[in-house]
Amino acid sequence: MGFNCGIVGLPNVGKSTLFNALTSTAAAAAANYPFCTIEPNLGRVPVPDERLDLLARIAKSASVIPTQLEVIDIAGLVRGASKGEGLGNRFLASIREVDAILEVLRCFEDDDVTHVEGKVDPLRDLELIETELMLADLASLEKRADGLAKRAKGGDKEAKLQLGLIEALLPMLAAGRPARAFTPPSGAEEAFRQLTLMTAKPVLYVCNVDEASAADGNALSAKVAARAAADGAGVVVVSAAIEAELAQLPAEDRAEYLASMGLERPGLERVIRAGHDLLGLITYFTAGPKEARAWTITRGTNAADAAGVIHSDFKRGFICAETIAFDDYVACNGETGAKEAGKMRQEGRDYIVKDGDVMHFRFNV
Repeated sequence: MGFNCGIVGLPNVGKSTLFNALTSTAAAAAANYPFCTIEPNLGRVPVPDERLDLLARIAKSASVIPTQLEVIDIAGLVRGASKGEGLGNRFLASIREVDAILEVLRCFEDDDVTHVEGKVDPLRDLELIETELMLADLASLEKRADGLAKRAKGGDKEAKLQLGLIEALLPMLAAGRPARAFTPPSGAEEAFRQLTLMTAKPVLYVCNVDEASAADGNALSAKVAARAAADGAGVVVVSAAIEAELAQLPAEDRAEYLASMGLERPGLERVIRAGHDLLGLITYFTAGPKEARAWTITRGTNAADAAGVIHSDFKRGFICAETIAFDDYVACNGETGAKEAGKMRQEGRDYIVKDGDVMHFRFNV
């Protein structure tokens, strides 16, 4: 089950630097000019979770395998992208394919780094990006409407349903309200998802600040935080420069470097964790002598579907899920102790998996 976030922003805001730090590679070229990233770059990053390491120690696991999040670095948008300015059409097509958007906003002043709009203003940049995405969504819906109208007249129920959604969305987008503010009628949720609207995707604002502001943010990031609260979006403050430097250091030197910058943890841990949460994902675990492993599922997934994430045979031949809550697993020092204490439960296929559950699936194919 794959989940991905697209890193979006104007040129020269630190997107590629952030991507490089996330993936600890130089796969995305970082340069002080627009369009230095011509093709979307894909990276897979482990989701930090201290619970997994603790489970591995208790289970004496030979290997530890964290869950991962895909991150796509998409080249910078510019004003007029929805009409094809810059490399707009290709960029917008890439954005349409992701599950969530990490919107990088420049919240630092630096005379040596040009700004495509001439002045640093993260709220203006935010509005510019959102406007271009809404205009692109508008154009997409208008293009679909005529064909759907013809099919709806012919009695096509699915076309009629989608057309009704489009007729409700068009005036909303034209008024400057993103599709994520729209609540589809009961039964129309899947039809709404099939419209693949960019402004329907959840958004995390990533404030790229100067090194001195990495711990507490600054006046510019505070404005973004206020906007995020109003929008119901997530927000994270990070210094891409610090994270890029950190990524180049040996693991044993990173804690000392962070302490020298007044930081306890890498900002990227919060970015990855927030991206994971943004998608409504939770984690369950499997643990044993061979390996301790984290598995990603959407919140509300039942036990049979969770088993299917490991292998389709687990779902097809599902018998039960032997389940221990994380806290009980730790308190009882592992599976044997939890079983003896009566903390291991046998759950059926309709059990809704909880974040942190330690599970062992019984199946027969």
